[in-house]
Amino acid sequence: MKKSLQRKYAKLLIKQGVNIQKGQQLNIRADIEAAEFVTLLAEEAYRAGAGKVRVDWSSTELTKLSYRHRTMKSLCDIPAWEIEKAKLDSEILPAQIRLICEDPDGLAKVNQEKVSRATIAANKVLKPFRDAMDNKNQWLVCAIPGKAWAKKVFPKDRTSVAVEKLWKAILSTVMCDDETDCIAAWDNKNKTFKEKCDWLNKQQFDYLHYKSANGTDFKCELMKESLWCGGGEYTLGGVYYNPNMPTEEIFTTPMKGKCEGRLVSSMPLSSRGTLIENFYIDFENGKAVSWHAEKGEEALGKLISTDEGSCMLGELALVPTDSPISQSGLLYYNTLFDENASCHVALGSGYTGCVKGFENMSFDELCEKGVNDSMIHVDFMIGTEDMCITGYKDGKATPIFVNGKWAE
Repeated sequence: MKKSLQRKYAKLLIKQGVNIQKGQQLNIRADIEAAEFVTLLAEEAYRAGAGKVRVDWSSTELTKLSYRHRTMKSLCDIPAWEIEKAKLDSEILPAQIRLICEDPDGLAKVNQEKVSRATIAANKVLKPFRDAMDNKNQWLVCAIPGKAWAKKVFPKDRTSVAVEKLWKAILSTVMCDDETDCIAAWDNKNKTFKEKCDWLNKQQFDYLHYKSANGTDFKCELMKESLWCGGGEYTLGGVYYNPNMPTEEIFTTPMKGKCEGRLVSSMPLSSRGTLIENFYIDFENGKAVSWHAEKGEEALGKLISTDEGSCMLGELALVPTDSPISQSGLLYYNTLFDENASCHVALGSGYTGCVKGFENMSFDELCEKGVNDSMIHVDFMIGTEDMCITGYKDGKATPIFVNGKWAE
């Protein structure tokens, strides 16, 4: 992909994505394969006034070696410097970018018990600092092609061709090309999101019912204070930003522990470096009680049993099958993209910003209202061409989705 278009994309991520503020620090998390593009991101951040850019590098190959050769005790021991770094971030509130490019199935052959226990150990120590930053700073999840990922999406092409195709696909999802004023395009997109959110919030549904021919038959209650959100959002300090690029979803936080029925996946889930495919989860009294996956069942079980809240839902998201990403026909094997081609839900923590009056409540008060708390937040896709979603208010049914699309 030509450098001028990569630079335009980097500028979009800095200005429209995290909307970096003068003097604010930017933290970037990325695989070493993305080093060239990370340099462009840092340059655009400094041009926009960033006070400092910090990059936290990762490597799938080094991560595999770490899990293969280190002891469980060593993996679960969180060094003091990492804790101090998280503490500092919670105090200075940097903008944060997670740049995805790695192989979605890169850790498939790693001992999943090690992955699970190491993840839990890190989250127990670091989660309080993340909670302290909730709604206070800008964050963004975005992507560029990696070689292994590109070959997963375009397996019949040689690597260089697959990478170029994935570049084009990614840039099309964020409306970034030579001719388009992509920042203005995102402003218009955010206005459309607001119209949908306003309609849903006006309905004040008590619960939603999902049904499709693949076996999904599921009901989930909402809080009285639940808010539907989508597109850009504001920090508590009033900074507007877009946390996901691309995005096609309207989402909310459901009532913790108030759902029943079966959810059947409609796309693979890449979690902790492992693909989980063709799975379902059964819920009773708000909790996942049984599940099955044709591939990655052990990883799915580890995910669901991460902590007390990981077996419950923290998000409901609406995405029509006529969304641009869905219409592309591509399977990205990456949640950032595949969740924007399909309705989805998330296991684990809820979004506190999806509660009316959240800015005046403590985290504990929000949990008392019904927001689920967990170390994880993992989306999986359930949308289908025939999915119908109905909202109920005082017993009255209102169609939201009919055959995979908005009812109105």
